[in-house]
Amino acid sequence: MDKMTVHEVSRLTGVSIRTLQYYDKTGLLPASEHTDAGYRLYDEKSLERLQQILLFRELEFPLKDIREILDSPGFDRKKALARQTELLILRKQQLERLIALAQKMQDDRASRLDFSAFDKAKIKEYAENARKEWGHTPQYEEYMSRHRTDDMTAYADLIRIFARFGEMRSLPPDDSEVRMETETLRDFITENFYECTDGILLSLADMYVNDPRFRKTIDDAGGEGTAEFVRRAVEHICRQR
Repeated sequence: MDKMTVHEVSRLTGVSIRTLQYYDKTGLLPASEHTDAGYRLYDEKSLERLQQILLFRELEFPLKDIREILDSPGFDRKKALARQTELLILRKQQLERLIALAQKMQDDRASRLDFSAFDKAKIKEYAENARKEWGHTPQYEEYMSRHRTDDMTAYADLIRIFARFGEMRSLPPDDSEVRMETETLRDFITENFYECTDGILLSLADMYVNDPRFRKTIDDAGGEGTAEFVRRAVEHICRQR
């Protein structure tokens, strides 16, 4: 196949151009080559790697772990695909149970004490076993212990980002330092949680102000008015695109 530009890959896959650029910058999905003008080009091998990345994201793996997995010398693509397929089937079955429960609830046929459809124990157990098999690397063996601390580590890092916003409250939203910190916030959310589009970032910024719990946490980190300042910074950078 002919090599594809970042715009062509974005149209083919539905992954935003910004996300592809971020994947390249972090080494998760390096472009196969660059043109003389510096434009990224992707070959068939790159697209196969992107498929793996997207599958792992559907299974809620953090980006940093996906890169470790794919770059491991022992990574077995066929074995990974087999385990991913089985895990996705388990998730499909659980979703079907939830749909059936919702339909019963609509017809008042569901037991008020029936919560079995929400049970993900089997999925979690299978996922843990599968992770240990993919690649046979130390990263897999440590995944569960790191996963238990990931949330708190990410939370602490996010608080530090808000604290830095607090130090900039006297600056205008279009200041280059503020813009850079806003992009840092977006990249952090993308790397640790989910792809942070402009729409998602704007929604989060509104929540930071309108939800008293978020507002207090952010203002505690950066000083009174930090949550509102973050929203202004986000609104400025998103509406400039």
